[in-house]
Parts: sequence; C-alpha cells; structure tokens
Amino acid sequence: MHDDGTDIGTRVRALREFRDLTQEGLAARAGVSIDTVRKLEQGARTSARITTLRRLAASLDVQLERLVGTPTVTQRLSEPGGGLLALRDAIQDPSGLPGMEEPNLEDPPPPAEWTAQVEAATALYWEGAYSELAGVLPLLLRDGRAVSRDHDTVPVWQGLALAYQLAASLSTQAGHPDWAYTAVERQLTAAGRASDALMAGMAVSTLSWVLLRQGRWEQAQAVAERRADELEPSLRRGEPDHLAVYGNLLIAAATPAARRDQFDEAMQLLTVAEAAATRSGPVRAYGSAFSVTDVRTQRVNIALAGGTGRPAEALDAAAGIDVAAITRPVHSASHRLDVAQARHQTGDSAGALAQILEVEADQPEWIRYQTLAASTVREMLETERRRNATLRRLAARLGVDPSL
Repeated sequence: MHDDGTDIGTRVRALREFRDLTQEGLAARAGVSIDTVRKLEQGARTSARITTLRRLAASLDVQLERLVGTPTVTQRLSEPGGGLLALRDAIQDPSGLPGMEEPNLEDPPPPAEWTAQVEAATALYWEGAYSELAGVLPLLLRDGRAVSRDHDTVPVWQGLALAYQLAASLSTQAGHPDWAYTAVERQLTAAGRASDALMAGMAVSTLSWVLLRQGRWEQAQAVAERRADELEPSLRRGEPDHLAVYGNLLIAAATPAARRDQFDEAMQLLTVAEAAATRSGPVRAYGSAFSVTDVRTQRVNIALAGGTGRPAEALDAAAGIDVAAITRPVHSASHRLDVAQARHQTGDSAGALAQILEVEADQPEWIRYQTLAASTVREMLETERRRNATLRRLAARLGVDPSL
C-alpha cells in the first residue's frame, strides 16, 4: 500500500510545479541530467538509480519515501490499543513532558516482567515482525514510563531507553521519521537517567540513522563521528560492549559519508570499525549486534552508495561474507537486497530477481518497506527484454505498477 496511486514521474512533476521549478531548474539543483527528469515525467522511464532519486527528493525538499511512495502503514491491523497511530501517541504522550506527568492509573507490571517484555519486543524488530511489534510497543512504552515512576533504578531506565530505541527504529522503517526523532530524544533522556554513556551512544547511532533517512547526510555523519570520538576506547583494553557501541557509531557515520560521495572516508571508518570488531568478538548489547561480519556487510552497502556506485566492488566484498553468520534476520535480508541490486547493476537481472524473491520469502512484511527493493524492481521492469511474469507479480506485491 502506497501513499497514492501515482507513479514517481507524476510525483516529480507535481512537486516541481508546486515549487515553480522548470525541468531544467530541477535538473540543475539535483545535479542530474535534464533527460532523466524529462523521461521520468513523460513516463518514458518509471524509475532511476536510487542515488538519483535521493538527489531529486532533496532538491524538491521532500523525504525520499514521499517521492517513491513507500508504505507508511503496517501490513496487518493491530488489536485496539496497538498500531502505528497508537505508537505515535505513546511516543508523543504529553505526560512525558516536564511538568506534565500524570499519576499511574493502573498498577504497572513488575520491573523484571516489563524488561523481559522489552527484550521480546527487540526480538520482534530484528525478526521483521513489524505488525506484531506495532501491536505491543505502545503499551510497552506507557507501562515503561509508569514503571520508571515507581522504580527509579538503572535497569528500568536502561529498559525504557531500549523501548524508545525500538520505537524510533520502527517509526523510521514505517516512514515516520518525525516520530522517530521524538523517540530518540526520549531515549537519550532515559539513558541519561541511567547514567549510561554507552546506551546514550547507541541512541546517537539511532539518531544518525533517522537523520540519514531524512536526507540530512552531513548531520547524520557529524553526530555519529563526534560521539564516536567521545567514546573512543582502547582497542587493547576496551570492554566488548564499549567496542561494540563505538563500532556501531563508526558504521553509522560511514553510511552518510558514502552518500556524500566521500567513499575513501567511509571505508576508513569501516576499517577502524572492523578492528574494533576483531578485538571485541561478536557482541549483542543495547538492542543491537556487532561483529566482523556486521562490518563487512556495510562494505557492500557503501560500495553501492553515492553518485557513482561500485557494484562490482560490492559483489567482490559480498563474496567473502558468510550470510549464515549474520545473526539478525532483518540484517541478513538487507544485505541480500544490497547484493541483488549489485547483481542487477552488473547485468545479472536473473540473479537479482532470484535474490529478491528469496528475501521476500524470508521477510514478506519487511521488504514492503524497503525503498531499495521497489527501486530495483522498477529498474528491472524497464530493462526486461521480454515480459517476465514472475517479475511482474513481484512488482505488484511491492506496490510497483507492472504496467508502467
């Protein structure tokens, strides 16, 4: 389900005209060819490289999700009290503001029971069970605030920070980065109450991702690099959790650096992150994971970023990765989607299609939120030499009009 029934070219034209831009003016602002803009608006092209779409979105002052029509709803409706609107209300609850606190109307669950629920919700996120997570997370946040009022302890505040991290991540995936930004603010507040610098570091990593999804690449890189510098551990004596948070911040900084065509800088950040991962070993902490394999998958992603993607380099990097060693299902799916894009860009459309179908089979809900999946399928439709019924059925399931 997309925001409307229009194609990308129609959205580009409407947004361009709304801002009183000519096609030439938009092309100049975005740094793309006038031919690309014309063909998109005329329907001669139904998509463009993901980097081109990002540039057009930034030049039109809209988020990429708005331009390409990414879904902003969950696949299944939740029970009353759950769902994305309930999540918004739980994140932006006025009682969470200073001076607006309300007394607990019901007895909250015991702290240990509630923190166990946060751990279970974290597993749902990394499994890609977004509808189920949207059903439980609003109450989890409300219960967490109530628990924290009755039990002002470090474990409770750490749990609340993690719950808000989940809220920020789910909101971002569902195309609501404004809610996510508020959730990160609440996460940082909870981490501060816990006096947990590493949890605050993970909050900054989440913030960097939110800024990245908003197209604020320079800020996304700056906040992650600055916090990484503040937390930089000794590679020889650093504790695994410390090394993991530091490494995640370096990864967070590398992605927007690559988007800004600072490829060498991005790779240097990942080199340091891999050194930290080698020293720490595989770590699961603060709602995330960190390992050498996690860093190496980012090398694949970064090879595809920026104005001049390097798909052959991405495939070379992917060849050395044991996909079975990727512990988080959603992370595995994201990596395989990167590989599919690289295969398509190197002319292996059959391999790309097979890869995307495999990801869809594993993550049928998650893939519908992925701009990269829809963009790659649009490109494949444009270049198909003969009608491919399997590709067109996939396009329809991802909300891409196969008739275009």
